[in-house]
Amino acid sequence: MRLLVLGGSEFVGRAVVEAAVARSWDVTVFHRGRHAAPEGVRSLHGDRTADGGLAALAQSEGEWDVVVDTWAAAPRVVRDSARLLAGRAGRYVYVSTSSVYEWAPQPGYTEDAPVVADASPDAEQTDYARDKRGGELAAVDAFGADRSLLVRCGLILGPYENIGRLPWWLARTARGGPVLAPGPRELPLQYIDVRDLATWILDAAQAGLSGPYTLISPSGHTTMEGLLDACVRVTEGDADLRWTAPEVITAAGIEPWMQLPVWVPPGGDMHAALHSADVAKAVAAGLRCRPVEETVADTWAWLESIGGTAPQRPDRPVLGLDPATEAKVLEA
Repeated sequence: MRLLVLGGSEFVGRAVVEAAVARSWDVTVFHRGRHAAPEGVRSLHGDRTADGGLAALAQSEGEWDVVVDTWAAAPRVVRDSARLLAGRAGRYVYVSTSSVYEWAPQPGYTEDAPVVADASPDAEQTDYARDKRGGELAAVDAFGADRSLLVRCGLILGPYENIGRLPWWLARTARGGPVLAPGPRELPLQYIDVRDLATWILDAAQAGLSGPYTLISPSGHTTMEGLLDACVRVTEGDADLRWTAPEVITAAGIEPWMQLPVWVPPGGDMHAALHSADVAKAVAAGLRCRPVEETVADTWAWLESIGGTAPQRPDRPVLGLDPATEAKVLEA
């Protein structure tokens, strides 16, 4: 298979590239060149947001069976890339998000749930949900419904993470001492290991799948306790998880998801949206999810290999709870 990845040097794009190289696919990456691409690929450089930024891609020779695009800002960027490639590629895989579903999706929502309105493939950057929905529309507009695959990811974890969710918890448990552990322990979580996401994308593209798929583990693949216990084990410190009721955390003004990454309190719209999707369609199409222990252990091994500090995307806020606030809640 001949694969073109738009991006390919960070997190999701990198995982897709590495999985394709491991299959001996012929891989080209088109990126700005700010980060080194994985070994074994052909690199083309350009800034998709700039005038003439697609020149290197337009002037390159060759065709591709599959294009994978992870763009998350102005939909017009996806539009321009997809239009350029429509006659040179067989299928366009757009890595989207479950955030495109109209807020707030009902527990157990499927791919048939309503999506956000007012999205356009021609738009400049607005907000995350509409930007991603606009990207979906751009892919379908250029490649048609039968040659475009819309991968609506939920929470993504694993090696190379540059958002700061699992790396924050690993750093926190490695630091040791009393740790504010947001309850309840049995709170069900949904996430996708970036490598399982990459595997599914390549399999689905090779099988000729099209249309939208919500890509995340089945609800309850692990729990908050399962995730944090794994963090404590792999970091081998003296972290002491102090399980704390959700109402105590919210009463202290701690922001779910942002200050305590991954966690949102049970029973509300956020938990339904983030951790209750029905993914039967993706499972039927081959989705398999590795154990949480493996995701956590491999992410920790990667962090240690780069000196313990994860990269941080400049367009995303820094996540995590400051030690003073944590101590204050634990002492209350």
